[in-house]
Amino acid sequence: MENKFRRSLSIRNVLKKFPILNWLPKYTTTDALGDLVAGITVGLTVVPQSLAYANIAGLPPQYGLYGSFLGAFMYIFLGSCKDVPMGPTAIASLLTYQTLHSLNPDGLGPEYATLLCFLTGVIQLFMGLAGLGIVIDFISGPVSSGFTSAVALLIITSQLKDIFGIPGKGTTFPEMMGNLLSNIQGVRSGDTILGIVCIVVLLLMRLLADVKIGKEDEELSLTKRVINKSLWLIGTSRNAILVLICGIFGYYVYSKNWFLNIGYIPPGLPQVQFPHFSAENNTVSFIEMIRRLGSGVIVVPLIGVLENIAICKAFAHGKVVDASQELLAIGLCNIGNSMVQSYPGTGSLSRSAVNNSSGVRTPMGSVYTGILVVLALLFFTPCFTYIPRACLAAVIIAAVVFMVEVRVVKPIYRSKKSDLIPGLATFVACLILPLEIGILIGIGLNLVSILYHAARPKISIEIHKTRAGIEYLLITPDRCLIFPSVDYVRNLVTKHSMKKEIPVVIDCSHIYGADFTAAKVIEILTQDFSRRKQGLFFYNLKPSIAAIFEGVQPKNFFIYYDKHELDNLLRNNLLSEICIEKKEEIR
Repeated sequence: MENKFRRSLSIRNVLKKFPILNWLPKYTTTDALGDLVAGITVGLTVVPQSLAYANIAGLPPQYGLYGSFLGAFMYIFLGSCKDVPMGPTAIASLLTYQTLHSLNPDGLGPEYATLLCFLTGVIQLFMGLAGLGIVIDFISGPVSSGFTSAVALLIITSQLKDIFGIPGKGTTFPEMMGNLLSNIQGVRSGDTILGIVCIVVLLLMRLLADVKIGKEDEELSLTKRVINKSLWLIGTSRNAILVLICGIFGYYVYSKNWFLNIGYIPPGLPQVQFPHFSAENNTVSFIEMIRRLGSGVIVVPLIGVLENIAICKAFAHGKVVDASQELLAIGLCNIGNSMVQSYPGTGSLSRSAVNNSSGVRTPMGSVYTGILVVLALLFFTPCFTYIPRACLAAVIIAAVVFMVEVRVVKPIYRSKKSDLIPGLATFVACLILPLEIGILIGIGLNLVSILYHAARPKISIEIHKTRAGIEYLLITPDRCLIFPSVDYVRNLVTKHSMKKEIPVVIDCSHIYGADFTAAKVIEILTQDFSRRKQGLFFYNLKPSIAAIFEGVQPKNFFIYYDKHELDNLLRNNLLSEICIEKKEEIR
């Protein structure tokens, strides 16, 4: 125990747990300039997005801003990916809404959201300390794509109510669409027109970021460089620009009631305090609060980790991503955010892309992003009152529409068609069922596929001849022998060996694992062959696997490693058969 404690305090381990100690001593003015530009650019994106994401979560707009500064500051010390800006995301917001929607009618959403953020952080922190980042490996690419695409469609559907200016509810796609259709007669023309125009403008402004004047291989003049940079900045900051313009317009037409607005947002920073561990004047206990949160307590942390790790891998450029360290980082960030009345968050893919394209050099860029959010809370919340809800809904729709991963279907189909089954099943299940059930269905189908392949290894069967002309049956399984597959392998070996009635060689070159069940089956197999006076030999069996088989002390268990030995083994086997036959004739 003492040695383990000493190892945990070693310089190497401390540097691993606090990545800031690796890059801060090498920090330069060039790094500072790159981080400043990137941090401000991301800040212009995170403020309008945070207001919009809080709407997805079914919470007042300020809760999105509350989750966008303290976690960003903390991630600087603990995070291993320079591109990740910690804060609210579309997926985390929808999961929060699905967890809290039944509590919101009673006005209990915010305090339960804060508790959910705290519990999310605690679970992620525990997973990081226990090295459970491996859990993410059980969610395959197709399942992840199906989940993300379904979430994107759910978010788009959830925002249509604000585009049309009608009340909305529901957690699944059929419920949301049914609610929209039942309220379609109450559509407000002002909100609808503004929402559609905003979506079109945002999609067009998105294209500006990719517009380049001049050819790539030519040296650009100062004027062209300034124009290109300006176009990129406008395209990247499109959300902030549009929200600002709509906010000003909303202010001037506020008295005409053309649009539904955000409404009053309390100014100032949130009070720093622990989340409530009881509710309704201490009449609801902590355990009861957890029970009301239900499966969201487990699903929200896992999906948050999945989202964050996916971002880290996307921008790793070949470097190894330490999943356990990221778990520690976002876990502590969520615990910190819960102290400032936030709901769960994680790394955002869209803001990470902005961060990366803005030239961020280190995690220090999050400092400037967090400062912008703090300034917005201190000085600009009165201005947010007049922002139309349709504008924020357009910001969300224009952002998440590209999360529908249609482009992955074709490569998956070309690569392995069967992988489309768990992906499409996850997509459909997440649309019509609660998200946690949908993702479990996808993971379950993945596990069934893994178990099926483990239980049904591919086996090649060929007839070979030795140099002496003795025929034998060569059987080659392509993977390990464990309890789901051994009976299948045994039946196949028995069937073909009885049909050919020649010696059998099992090529064990690909068998890298075995268990007690496999050893017992091998024992029975050797007895069967011995009873039929038919030779059975094991080629290239790894010593560790041989030790497992020998643990049950099988009879006539022959192993060889050199193909030249096979001649002698088969010759001896043939001679022993002849001797036995002669003895039987004499009798």
